[in-house]
Amino acid sequence: MRTTLAALAAVTLLSGCTSLAEDGRDSIPETTSLAFIPHKTETQRLLESIPPPQRPVAVAVYDFSDQTGQFKQSDTTQTLSRAVTQGSAAILAKALQDAGNRKWFTIVERESLKDLLSERQIIREMRERYLGEKGVNPQALPALLFAGVLLEGGVISYDTNTVTGGAGAAFLGIGGHTEYRQDTVTVYLRAVSVRTGEVLTTVTASKTIASKAISANAFKFVAFKELLQAEAGITTNEPDHLALQQAIEKAVYGLVMEGVELHLWNFADPKAGWPLLWRYTQERDGVFSAKQVEEAMERSGEMAPHVKRPKKDKKEDSQSARNSDAGRRGSGR
Repeated sequence: MRTTLAALAAVTLLSGCTSLAEDGRDSIPETTSLAFIPHKTETQRLLESIPPPQRPVAVAVYDFSDQTGQFKQSDTTQTLSRAVTQGSAAILAKALQDAGNRKWFTIVERESLKDLLSERQIIREMRERYLGEKGVNPQALPALLFAGVLLEGGVISYDTNTVTGGAGAAFLGIGGHTEYRQDTVTVYLRAVSVRTGEVLTTVTASKTIASKAISANAFKFVAFKELLQAEAGITTNEPDHLALQQAIEKAVYGLVMEGVELHLWNFADPKAGWPLLWRYTQERDGVFSAKQVEEAMERSGEMAPHVKRPKKDKKEDSQSARNSDAGRRGSGR
């Protein structure tokens, strides 16, 4: 009986030694039947930490589509579906709003411009029919905002099985096995001047998508004519849309920093934004990795500001010393 319990404990231990850390899977609860609001990603918090600009940049996004053309087969049916989510433009709009807590970009609606113009036409016709207006009332229906910068690009690559591997071991009928697979999604983002048509700057960003499978099994005679057979396992897949979201957020962050470096726009306080720009250029040029930059930013955020105490003159020092001596004598009594 003790042998059986030991074997079952070994199987449970092997099946439970999986780590879901350091990927987008952490943002999703493991088991829940309720709707939930996902946690903020690291890149989303990075966008929110950008200092305010001198003035907001008006941008328009007509389309940010899937340019890979890849399909994947469903696990449950024999149908094919797109390998990458088709909601990239919505993710980009949210990332632009997150930059500096909605202070960096003024986003004008262009993806559903036809619907917007149709609704405005309905308002114009109803006011003309029921209010007798012959012309457009600018107070009731003001002119649409226009953008000075047009953002274009899309998902340019979705590479599968960029890294694959696994390991396994067994001893006396008790063993475990693990498998690992990694995909990569890459996005491309460029800023175009509406006035001149010049491509102001371009950025690319990539994010890996990790998939892990860990299993354990036991097949052993624990006594005469008593056979133990047990299996356990777990598989985790990082959501594709979450990886794409982080790649787009990283691209928006790079777009802000590239624009500051090229003097297209600037921080309201250049001294406050200089550390972020310096870390970005070091990561872009390959001096530091993304992980090292993230750790450096965490350390800088945890460090308390150094406050210099004002110097005291000799009279104040001697007076404070006499007061402390008097306090000690009083306490001794």
